[in-house]
Amino acid sequence: MADKSSQGEPKPEAQFAKRIDPTKEALTKEQLQFIRQVEMAQWKKKTDKLRGRNVATGLAIGAVVLGIYGYTFYSVSQEKIMDEIDEEAKVRVPKTGAN
Repeated sequence: MADKSSQGEPKPEAQFAKRIDPTKEALTKEQLQFIRQVEMAQWKKKTDKLRGRNVATGLAIGAVVLGIYGYTFYSVSQEKIMDEIDEEAKVRVPKTGAN
């Protein structure tokens, strides 16, 4: 049982949507409304993807900022600074003794 298309008969052409310019062609209200609905559906689909990317980007930037913030506090803690200042003061100031 062979397919009819394999026997040399031509396939019927599939219909494709053709591009139209709504500003140049006279369209009915129903056609314009359908175009708006399709455009809105496309926008919603794109915004969902974009929102997901924006959230991921925001989280990544937030993580970097918090990492820098935490590292700054870790590397420049008050205790280390006071210890370094005390050591420098001991080295620079000679002890005066009673002569």
